[in-house]
Amino acid sequence: MDFGETNPVAKPKPAYTTKDGSQIRELWHPGHDGGGAMSLAQATVEAGAQTRLHRHIVAEEIYYIVSGAGVMERGAEQFAIEAGDTVRIPAGVTHRVVASALTPLVILCCCAPPYHHDDTQIL
Repeated sequence: MDFGETNPVAKPKPAYTTKDGSQIRELWHPGHDGGGAMSLAQATVEAGAQTRLHRHIVAEEIYYIVSGAGVMERGAEQFAIEAGDTVRIPAGVTHRVVASALTPLVILCCCAPPYHHDDTQIL
């Protein structure tokens, strides 16, 4: 069976800072790992820090909170998030996260279509 991948196992890439200010390690991205219609990354927001308010014009995201806690702002909503929570962010919806002052917030971020800097609009 051919899944269209050049490499079926991807290794994490070095961390970098995205436009929203979070530290990202790409775990799977079709542009680097070959194949697929989505990307997966691990984001870290340091304790007491927050990402910049932004939206993605085309991509929708799903956040899975791996560890830590904080507050999610999604559109006009604000709500608490903690390890084990999953949040869907539709394309075009403004969002940001604020990590609690106690521990970093670690999030798995799945984007479809795959994450691309040019799709991120800082507000």
